[in-house]
Amino acid sequence: MRGAGFAAALMLATFVAGCGQGDGQKAAAPPPPAVTVAKPEQRTVSDYDEYVGRFTAVDSVEVRARVSGYLDSIDFKDGQMVKQGDLLFTIDKRSFQIALDQAQANLTQARSNVTFTEADLKRAQQLVTDKSITEQLFEQRSQAYRNAQASVAAADAAVRQAQLDVQFTELRAPIAGRIGDRRVSPGNLVTGGTTGNTTLLATIVSENPIHFEFTFDEASYLRYQRMATHGDDIASRGRGPGVDVALKLIDDKDFAHQGHMDFVDNVIDPSTGTIRGRAVFANANGMFTPGMFARIRVPASPPYQALLVPDAAIGTEQARKYVLTVNAGNTVVPKYVTLGQVLPGDLRVIKEGLGADDKVIVDGLMRARPGIKVTPQEKTAQAQKK
Repeated sequence: MRGAGFAAALMLATFVAGCGQGDGQKAAAPPPPAVTVAKPEQRTVSDYDEYVGRFTAVDSVEVRARVSGYLDSIDFKDGQMVKQGDLLFTIDKRSFQIALDQAQANLTQARSNVTFTEADLKRAQQLVTDKSITEQLFEQRSQAYRNAQASVAAADAAVRQAQLDVQFTELRAPIAGRIGDRRVSPGNLVTGGTTGNTTLLATIVSENPIHFEFTFDEASYLRYQRMATHGDDIASRGRGPGVDVALKLIDDKDFAHQGHMDFVDNVIDPSTGTIRGRAVFANANGMFTPGMFARIRVPASPPYQALLVPDAAIGTEQARKYVLTVNAGNTVVPKYVTLGQVLPGDLRVIKEGLGADDKVIVDGLMRARPGIKVTPQEKTAQAQKK
């Protein structure tokens, strides 16, 4: 009996001790999670369209000879920069100099004949007055004088043509730019002329400034045309420089190169439904090369006041985009928004769905859920580093 009573007393003591320990370790409710909030930044921005295009030279010339002959010398290095008027090629000019000397001799002979026929005509004028010669003989001498004058004109033209042929034996750069490699070596026969299969000697392309050509669709063209009614014509056709544009090379992180539009074509290609546009950029350092690809950014709207939030604060719910905001009661409330472009600094333009006084959660998004209470800490809206 004494053993049974001791066991019962031990169980009761254990039960009472267990109940006391549970009451002492009862956990308190956790505090609301801390998040960082910021009001949207307000800024004047413009919408932009981006297109892929290619650089083209403002001027491009194929160097071909105007006279045929054997190539005597090459006076440039392949790929060098040349100035307008620099000597590039020389064709053997000996045969052309001989032709010039012959033409000058013929001109001297023709002028001598004019002097003789002119004196003969003056004598005939006195003789026909005295009736010493017939009218027919006087007309013959007049005709001889006129023929001599015509011979002088023809000989003079032959001299000028021979002088041009001698001049054409020296091929000079018609434009300033970078010349390619020579296509013909000295000693080869060069076929010249203005028609037929002439010999291509080299090519020259200008570098500064340089054009950038791209195409855009019909819908974009209509949008630009409507902008033009407000004085924002994309190309300002015939009215000075067009709108400012920016360009990014394939290894650039941002649109760092500035230029302006200078041309939009006058027809839409019916096969593609696109129209060709062109911008011009300074290229003093020779960074841009004809044929190089790049991306161009073109203004697509007049400037307007926009709200911006860090792009990292944007969430996705199926096809909809949203941001998490905190209301006056510190409760998380999602707001569905319409997005615009991303600006430098990873700031996203919000076109619809957000107010200027809304407090957007920009940090601590993993701790925030719609409908829960949070502890907001305010700071200025800025891009979050990735």
